[in-house]
Amino acid sequence: MTNISKQRLLSLDTLRGFDMFWIIGGDILFKALGQQTNWSWADALARNMDHATWEGFYGFDLIFPLFMFISGVAIPYALFSQLEKGVTTKALYPKILKRACILIILGMVYNGGLNFDFENLRIASVLGQIGLAYLIAALIAIHFRKCNAIVFWIIGILIGYAILQLVVPVPEYGAGILTPEGSINSYIDRMLLPGKLYGTVFDPEGLLCIVSAAAITLMGTLAGLILRSDHFTPYKKVLLFVITGLGLIIIALVLNNWYPIIKSIWTSTFNLLTGGISFVLLAIFYLIIDVWNYQKWTFFFRVIGLNSIAIYMAVAMVHFQATSDFLFSGFASFFGDFKLVILALGLIIIEWLFLYFLYKKNIFIKI
Repeated sequence: MTNISKQRLLSLDTLRGFDMFWIIGGDILFKALGQQTNWSWADALARNMDHATWEGFYGFDLIFPLFMFISGVAIPYALFSQLEKGVTTKALYPKILKRACILIILGMVYNGGLNFDFENLRIASVLGQIGLAYLIAALIAIHFRKCNAIVFWIIGILIGYAILQLVVPVPEYGAGILTPEGSINSYIDRMLLPGKLYGTVFDPEGLLCIVSAAAITLMGTLAGLILRSDHFTPYKKVLLFVITGLGLIIIALVLNNWYPIIKSIWTSTFNLLTGGISFVLLAIFYLIIDVWNYQKWTFFFRVIGLNSIAIYMAVAMVHFQATSDFLFSGFASFFGDFKLVILALGLIIIEWLFLYFLYKKNIFIKI
């Protein structure tokens, strides 16, 4: 069998593209299908295309942590390969810090930073959390490069974070009050985070959430270390990922009875659940694409995954939906109740063609 451990993994780009697909219109498409058909699978998907209000978990809650897991998988490929070539850890600091700073700035731009209304600007952001969690995970990873050490860091962060949320008292509320107003996350964000908070009294990308999110990024790093290792056959890697993933999911669901799964404050149980699902998804994509070499179908998703930051920012700056309405409204009117489905497909097609243009021009925005 061909040694694929150190080659670029098509499965990783495909999984990233699959993840981004739901952000750029996949959710709208399946919501429309669920509304306009009696298909049980479409209705089930449609009901999962929203975030949980507070406690609980929907499929759409996986999108963000899965992306962070994938960014963690890339750490051994992007950084460890340089260390193996003789680059010092200190020489990597500027690169890691630069990436974090750029993502923080882009996150503020995404939130409306170019309006220069800094008093009402939301400083916390999805991109900022990705950048800072990556910064924490990357610094840990380049100093502790063994799987065992990474596992200890993951466990330490998850347990330490759980202790903070469950044991440390919040003034006027007490300890273990996991509500929007009473959680330790909310209290710290109100005290220390400048600008506007997403949830008025809390922010799902707040300061403590960044620390928690570093754990799932490190889970990805652990997966990346295993993928690059020559000590396991591809099938053993798949088996390891499936066992690990299912184990994390079971632990999360058991603990959920006492320590609820809450995305908005990134409880450790949320990390365990989404990390477990991410391991299983990586196993499936890796097995099909890189081990069994079924790769032709991946092109659609790889075009998205190779320019994930570009499309994330473009969606904020370009009204793709208006273009879809302009081009496809007339055509969609022939489909009666399915008009919204056709317009959602049009939106995805236009966004994908934009990314395909970048792909053909060999333009890839990497940070």
